[in-house]
Amino acid sequence: MHAPATGSLLDNMVIDRSMARVLDLLWLMVVVFPVALAAEPSPLQDFCVADLKGQVLVNGVACKNPSLVEADDFYFGGIRKKGNTSNPVGSKVSLVTVEQLPGLNTLGIAMARVDYEPWGLNPPHFHPRATELFTVLEGTIEAGFVTSNPENRFITKVLQKGDVFVFPMRLVHFQRNIGNTSARAVSTLSSQNPGIVTIANAVFGSKPDISTYILAKAFQTSNDVIDNIQLKF
Repeated sequence: MHAPATGSLLDNMVIDRSMARVLDLLWLMVVVFPVALAAEPSPLQDFCVADLKGQVLVNGVACKNPSLVEADDFYFGGIRKKGNTSNPVGSKVSLVTVEQLPGLNTLGIAMARVDYEPWGLNPPHFHPRATELFTVLEGTIEAGFVTSNPENRFITKVLQKGDVFVFPMRLVHFQRNIGNTSARAVSTLSSQNPGIVTIANAVFGSKPDISTYILAKAFQTSNDVIDNIQLKF
């Protein structure tokens, strides 16, 4: 019997280890790259003030000529006063996105002031492009969100002044003032344009209407009940 060639064995071991490293690298790319691509791109300059009147269509908003940028492009005074809460849900969300504050363009952040009447509700909704960090400024607020299928776990917490709660991206969430006085909060969102989909408005107030048959089947109720709800939206 001939002894195996030591050099060939070593060469094969080196090749196997190299292939393992390549596979590990490919696996890392598969895991990390989608996460990186899902985030908003980092700015490549000091600022890119949104040109809200521009005609160029991009994924976001085109930049204003830097030589025309002024201090007011980085300023918004629209949330000094309480929002108008005279509505069926008793709350008002006053957004500050790139539409209100052009200097936010490419910075990946937005905010909102939320005002509540006693027992007012910011109804179930989600943000398709942002995680939300919610801070109570005044009052006592119940906050909660629901995890995705199939668990649909309801996670909720009663918050006091100064408390902070996070709503993960794209999960349905709500806030409700559970006090007998007005409440106020501020939210920061991880996108210059987080978007908002209010569940009731989307389902019962779509344009054109979703078929009564479809909604009655989905909610396991009668057509009359669906028709009555749709009239409210």
